[in-house]
This record gives sequence, C-alpha cells and structure tokens, in this order.
Amino acid sequence: MNLFDPDRLTPASLAEAFPPDFLWGSATSAAQIEGAAFQDGKGASIWDAFCRQPGRIKDASNIDVACDHYHRFREDVALMKGLGLDCYRFSFSWPRVQPQGRGIWNEAGFGFYDRLIDALLEAGIKPHATLYHWDLPQALDEGIGGWLSRDIAGLFADYAAEVARRFGDRLASIATHNEPWCTATLGYETAQFAPGHTSRAESLQVAHHLMLSHGDAIAAMRAVTRAPLGIVLNHTPSFPATPSEADRRAARIDDGLNVRWYMDPIFRGAYPQDAIDFVGADAPQVEPGDLARIHQPLDFLGINFYTRSLLAADGKPVTGPGQRGFTDMGWEIVPEVFAQHLVRLAREYNPPPMYITENGMANADRVVDGRVPDVERIAYLSAHLRALATAISLGADVRGYFYWSLLDNFEWNSGYLKRFGLFHVDYATQQRVAKDSAHWYRDLVSRHHARR
Repeated sequence: MNLFDPDRLTPASLAEAFPPDFLWGSATSAAQIEGAAFQDGKGASIWDAFCRQPGRIKDASNIDVACDHYHRFREDVALMKGLGLDCYRFSFSWPRVQPQGRGIWNEAGFGFYDRLIDALLEAGIKPHATLYHWDLPQALDEGIGGWLSRDIAGLFADYAAEVARRFGDRLASIATHNEPWCTATLGYETAQFAPGHTSRAESLQVAHHLMLSHGDAIAAMRAVTRAPLGIVLNHTPSFPATPSEADRRAARIDDGLNVRWYMDPIFRGAYPQDAIDFVGADAPQVEPGDLARIHQPLDFLGINFYTRSLLAADGKPVTGPGQRGFTDMGWEIVPEVFAQHLVRLAREYNPPPMYITENGMANADRVVDGRVPDVERIAYLSAHLRALATAISLGADVRGYFYWSLLDNFEWNSGYLKRFGLFHVDYATQQRVAKDSAHWYRDLVSRHHARR
C-alpha cells in the first residue's frame, strides 16, 4: 500500500493516525515577523546591518517593519486561536532585550514578550521559546567578532539565564539555538546569511562556539528554571547521487558535517572523527573540557526538516529527480525521507522526546477572490504528516508538530519573495488572509482534538 496515496491524506484519516496527546502548532522567529527594528530601545542585529549591504537581499528589502507583529501580536494570537493550535513557537530577539549583547537589559523589550506570552496563555496556547534565531546583536559582532569569539558562550549563557529566570515558569519549553548549522555555514562559509563571511575554518570554529554556548546556556538555565530545555537542529539527510563508492563517501561526509557534527557532541560528547579527518586544518580549536560542557542532558530535541541532499563524488549537491515536485525554494519534496530520518535518529541516538519544530513549503501563493488556493501546500502537509505518523509507529518518539510558518514573512536572503505561511500577508497593508491550507490544518486539528 502506498503510504502517500492521496485518498488516505484527508484530515479525518490523519487525525486518527496520531496519539491523542499529540500537539499541533506553528512557528515564527523574531527577525522575520516582528518589525519595530529600532523602537523601544531595541539594538541593531546583524540582520539589520546585513540588509543594508547592497546585493545581500534578493529583493533589496529589510526587516524594519516585516509583518509588524510587534504591534499586531494580539491579532496574530487570535489567528492561532482560530486554528485551534495547542502551541506556538517564537523566538526572543537578543538585541531587543539586551541591545549591546551584554550589560544593561531593555525592560521595554522584555515587556513585549511578557505581553505576548500572557496573550498566548489567555488563548490557551502553550508558548515554546527559542533564544537564538540568528539575530545576534550587532554590537557583539563589532565588539568581539560575534560567534568567532569564545567569549560569546558566557554572554549567551547570561542572556539565557535572564530569559529563563523571568519567563521560565510560563514557557512550555526553551530551546537554545535554532539551526546552528545555518548560523555557522550560511553565515560564515557561504556568505548567504549574516554576517556574510566566506571561510570554512571560521564556520567550523563558529559551530564549536555555538555548541559551547548551547551547553553553557543549558547549565545556566537549569539553575533558575524547571522549564523543559533543548535545542533545534535542521537536518537535511544526505544521499549518494549514484551507488558508486565515491558518491557514497561524499554523502557520508556531508552527513558528518550536517547532521552528526551537531548531534554527536550533544548526545555522544565527541565530534565525528571522519568529518574531523576530512576538514583537516580547518577543524576547530577545541580546548580541554569543551566537549563535557556541550554534552548536557536535554529534555527535548527539535528537528526542522524540509528536504534532502544528493551528493556526487566532488561533494557538490546534485538536483534530485523531484518525483513529488519541488517547493518554491527549489527544494525537492521527499516525505518518505522525513520518516526514514526520524526513525534513524531514534535508533542511532535514542534522543529525548522530539518535536518537529519546523516543516513547511514555500509556494507561489496569490489571493484570488479573497481566497488563497494553495493546493500544493495541502498536498505537502498531508504527505509529510502521513510520513510523521509512520515514523511514530516505527518508534520515533515525536510529541508535536509546528508548521513553518504561521505567516508569510521575511525569508532571509530571499527577502519577501518566498511565502511559507498559513496566512497570506499583504506587506503594503499588513492584511492577513487565511490560505486554504490554514482551513485544512484547522480541520485536522479540530478532528484530532475531538479524539482526546
């Protein structure tokens, strides 16, 4: 039987495929939706600076206003409540609450998150927070070199402890980092993301400092909160382009630099030796005791999944066959790989309970007669949720799913050209329009809730 047969992908059949206590949510990040980039004492972030460098953002846009969520958060919480969501994943903006990245706290910034969390709780929605979703205070980048400095681990731990002390009793979970691979590789090796560097050695050293900051932050937060603590990792499973031994080796190395480079130090207390050998002189400087600092017990693991990579012998990605098509990002749609990878994680790492903290589709959405008929996104959601249910049935302990994203928003170096949201945003008027996928997701959630 085809697990992805469209006839089996209705909200009714999917609702029956998940455990009764499974959680349904959506996700955003501060830099992508908040706007109010320089209001109420917020400091500049590296993305505020990056957007002002010519040629960095494909549509030459910035995040000064974005979705204006800072002023419209109550409206957006009402949208979540209308979907029946159990939970919502958002991020704190470090420069909003500590403009210099150290020293004085900005009470106006903390006030915003205080109001947001209260509004979520009043709506019956559990708030799940991420501490770092790429918007480093620009002052730290200029002052100490940002993530290139070992000193940042302690500063990040101080920030984490302050957030946990203030909000831990009202947060359903706290994640240290979102996708450290993106921070390190896209920010310091390929220059696609802020701060725009081009050095593999720098990116690997940054990755190590990110891991150090994660471990130090977990330890610091344990001292002040009982909230569940974890991290969010993006996984793009690697496959050989052909069965050749050379392609298989390239895929294994890519897996080492993408998946195992972060999973192994967190859960095994060591970097993968084959990847260390491959990078040679570019390997990071690791001081005695570092791996013990990183190897902290976690309460949950967040997994972000979108696609896979096919690798040729030269280590360069190859475009997949796209039997199920591609998203508007050009990413191959491979829900079966989603299921396979979750089962692999469960069997190889025995991690704590997992949450799918991001999964979603960029689509060329348009408003037509007051509707957004995004049938492609509904098919994407259906197939990936069936894959997720299959993974759970095979032993992957996944407790919840956060669709990326609640709103169309700033998609990093693509600017506002790519739309991932359940709600279409007209950036000129800030009007939100529920897409057909939002109605589909609401129906799924409602049917699942009826089984509780």
